[in-house]
Amino acid sequence: MGYSVSRKFHKEEEDVSEDLEKLQTLLLALGRRRSLRDPIASMCEQLQFTPPQVHAILWLGRDGALTMGDLARRLGVTEKTVTGVVDRLERQGHLTRERSATDRRVVHCRLTDEGQATWQRLERLVSQGMRLFLGILDTSDRKALFSILEKLLNRIDALPTAAPRERSA
Repeated sequence: MGYSVSRKFHKEEEDVSEDLEKLQTLLLALGRRRSLRDPIASMCEQLQFTPPQVHAILWLGRDGALTMGDLARRLGVTEKTVTGVVDRLERQGHLTRERSATDRRVVHCRLTDEGQATWQRLERLVSQGMRLFLGILDTSDRKALFSILEKLLNRIDALPTAAPRERSA
């Protein structure tokens, strides 16, 4: 019996409704564990960064130059909001803006040498935090976690293109 991807996911959506509260409770409990957040939180405080600034540096360090629109989407903020984030990082010397040679309306953000050094420090802290997190799990649990995350990514990729999300003000 063949189901379309959208029908399959709709049916599963009905089946998971009772698990929604459990997932929310577990994710909230995980998020409240200070020990999992401390490395990044202390780095934010030390460098006087906001979480969106840290995430912007992490995205630009990992993926290279991004347009303002792409960066806004990755951060989950509006383009107006990302402009403020970029303004502050640019004033601090962590990134530069470059206009596209082919379309002057397009602005790319790129880390400076100072931004690259900051990204490397942040990456070390993120890796240390992940190492602690993974160290809590035994080998079979880590394999199960990776398997579930891979399935989730594959199934998300198989979903039909969704309507654009509403942007928050």
